[in-house]
Amino acid sequence: MNGRVLAWKNLWFRPMPTILSILLFALGIGLAAFLLVFNKQVQEKFDANLAGVDLVVGAKGSPLQLVLCNMYHIDAPTGNIPLKSAKAFLNPRHPLIKESVPLSLGDSYKGFRIVGTTDQFLDFYGLEIGEGRSWEKDFEVLVGPDVARQLGLAIGDRFHSSHGLADDDMNAHDDVEPFTVVGILKNSGTVADQLILCPAPTVWKVHDHGAAGSDEDNDHDHEDHEGHDHDGQEDHQGHDHSGDDEDITDDDVEQLPAGSVQRLLNNESQEITSVLIRFKGRSFQALNMQRNINENTDLQAATPAIEINRLYSLMGVGADMLRMIAIAILVVSALSVFLLLFHSLRTRKYELALMRVMGGRPLNLFSLIIWEGVLISVMGCLMGILLAHGAMEILSGDLQESYRYPFTGFIWDQSEYLLIVGAIIIGVIAAIIPGWRAQRTDISKTMAG
Repeated sequence: MNGRVLAWKNLWFRPMPTILSILLFALGIGLAAFLLVFNKQVQEKFDANLAGVDLVVGAKGSPLQLVLCNMYHIDAPTGNIPLKSAKAFLNPRHPLIKESVPLSLGDSYKGFRIVGTTDQFLDFYGLEIGEGRSWEKDFEVLVGPDVARQLGLAIGDRFHSSHGLADDDMNAHDDVEPFTVVGILKNSGTVADQLILCPAPTVWKVHDHGAAGSDEDNDHDHEDHEGHDHDGQEDHQGHDHSGDDEDITDDDVEQLPAGSVQRLLNNESQEITSVLIRFKGRSFQALNMQRNINENTDLQAATPAIEINRLYSLMGVGADMLRMIAIAILVVSALSVFLLLFHSLRTRKYELALMRVMGGRPLNLFSLIIWEGVLISVMGCLMGILLAHGAMEILSGDLQESYRYPFTGFIWDQSEYLLIVGAIIIGVIAAIIPGWRAQRTDISKTMAG
């Protein structure tokens, strides 16, 4: 009889110890596989949404919170900043800044964040409209594909926003004009898939309810900005700021496109949440901008790459603990395989002696026990991987609510191949001593006893 078939039959002759050993193996492998799949998806999502952003400028507070809120949209804002203070960073002729995008946050619709911004946001993230068109006036919105799919939104649908991220009817802005869906973005794999985009002045109108300071009522008096330091850096002094070189009347503002930067900048009395910045190059002045902003202004600047690495290190503490638990379970499971096989030698000593009498060589007995160890470890490993992917799929909804990104259990990490190889090695090691004892079976003593 084939050695693998015989090993299989031997394992299931006493099923309970075999099942317990397989379950232990499955728990250890499953926990390790879950960590691999989870970390892979989180890191891919976070890295993809760095989007080449060099600096995030916003209100004072936690720099990590500033980045998580304004780039990953999984935290609350640190506060708002005066548009007048951020105006220098939005100047298209800034000597250090290649691109910048303003964000106005605060509202949501059924848990999906509404982001007030400008037309540049689409180019900044490389977004394309898959259906419909871009906004042309206030209260028109572009929705991400995940938003449209999960909420069943289509072109022409109308809705009211709610204050904050909670889906609470008590906080609904149902006393203002509703938002109208005019476009649905193509899937980009970025955080934009989970957002609702609108012109920044729309966010102000929702909260101002037509009060002074909105587009219609703002007198747009422009002060003389000569010598005024917008961000505490000498880099900005004396530079021409967009919108300061000529007077723009209310009628002129109303004729500007809804998502234009010019229209945004002619509301200096308003506030925004943050500005996302990309530098033209890695000059000393650019690299020094963060420190200058933090030390010399009421604003705060944070470098996304640094803050995300800090987040990885914080998450790594918990991941390391779970990894140690997985290793401990694997050690216990290897010990259980060893005890199972070692104990089976006592109950099968006559069977092994009979195999020798019938012509079996010592190597055949050794390989038989090794096959039993390998079969247990492989079955436990495959079950553990299935458990890990199944758990990820079951938890994907909760994870998406927490991280605002889609998660799935139907993804394979290359490191899982190493888990399979490692499981086989553990099975072999656990079976070596029992296999060595089996091949040294004394035929005469066993048969006589």
